[in-house]
Amino acid sequence: MVRVGFRWVTLVIGRFTDGMTHSTSVHPTTVAAEHPYVLERAFNTFDPECVDRLYEADALFVPRPCHPTAGPGRLPAHRDFLALRVPIRVTPRHTYVSGDLALLIVDWVVEGRAAHGAQVRIAGTATDVARRGSDGLWRYVIDNPFGTADDPEQAGPADAVPEQADGPAAASPEQAGPAAGPASVR
Repeated sequence: MVRVGFRWVTLVIGRFTDGMTHSTSVHPTTVAAEHPYVLERAFNTFDPECVDRLYEADALFVPRPCHPTAGPGRLPAHRDFLALRVPIRVTPRHTYVSGDLALLIVDWVVEGRAAHGAQVRIAGTATDVARRGSDGLWRYVIDNPFGTADDPEQAGPADAVPEQADGPAAASPEQAGPAAGPASVR
């Protein structure tokens, strides 16, 4: 660890990390209730491969309501979402474990200034299923970040109005990054 100005910077295998990023050595947990926090740490590395290590090989990811992807298709979906470079905060609501399966209900928010400069806020309540593998580690089988949210393509005109900006004109959803479901862009 090296002190640079007022920030601590760590060199991890040729990669610098600071207060907004973490080492990509995030690993699955042996405790189901900790799985959302592990995802938070992985997400905040902005490394799609790091995030994808928390999934079973054929796991399903729903990057936007009614549009699931599985297996190798998850990586581009993670890459699109992480391209915003805005950290996530998770607040687990419920964890129900039965044998080697867990149902995780988790509130989450991605909020801040995106890499393209616009202020973004994307939030939801995830309905996820994780499974404990033979190695004792929990991984996603189904990651549905928007839970019961409707398909935005099926939404009516009133649902399509973005939150009004306090300052300059609101950015379009295309400027905000991937079509990730219920969001407001300022």
